Amino acid sequence: MSVHLRHERALLRDGARLLAGMDEVGRGSLAGPVSVGVVVVGVSTRSAPRGVADSKLLTPGAREALLPALQRWGLARAVGHASAAEIDEVGIIAALRLAGTRALARVADEVGPVDAVLLDGSHDWLTPPAQGGLFDDDEVATVPPRVHLRVKADRTCASVAAASVLAKCERDALMVALADAHPAYRWDENKGYAAPVHLEALRELGPSVLHRRSWRLPGVLAESSSAPMPVADVVVPGGGG
Repeated sequence: MSVHLRHERALLRDGARLLAGMDEVGRGSLAGPVSVGVVVVGVSTRSAPRGVADSKLLTPGAREALLPALQRWGLARAVGHASAAEIDEVGIIAALRLAGTRALARVADEVGPVDAVLLDGSHDWLTPPAQGGLFDDDEVATVPPRVHLRVKADRTCASVAAASVLAKCERDALMVALADAHPAYRWDENKGYAAPVHLEALRELGPSVLHRRSWRLPGVLAESSSAPMPVADVVVPGGGG
């Protein structure tokens, strides 16, 4: 399954001036932030660099090799993060929204607000709930009026696949850097996911300040039953998605 810009170009023909492909990584991790990548494309954007694909389908080396080309492709690009503490405070869906709006605010500084967003999957986690704003700080941009969902967009839509690679590379690098201060958890290898050595360290040492303490961490009584550890994302070889 190859990526292309056909879906993005259809939305641009439908009236969007700037379209943002977005994807998240770190949702199923036990520690560290959740991160959202954004790549903005327009009618003049050419095909994505050769080799771009969903980050989960690429080796770490292949992802890193794509970075120089991806950092030049599209009209703007950014990665936003929401910390483990923010995930504990507001929940994973609201944290995804916070990370995504931070990324959108960064690209808006370069090219202006986007007109439409293309999200992977079948759930719109970006649009705020009807009751109004959860975040009042200036760093959060207004969510664009049109959010389009597409299942497996990270495998077919070039802007979404590129966003997934950028987010994965940035979050992985962040977890490697954080591992120096918390070596027992081996985040340099597992990026905060539930690898056996990480689980064993949690049982022996308990959670660090960078763990998502509201989740059902091994050996730790969860502070909230509303944020369980996602079963589908528990053990992911090579650091997860």
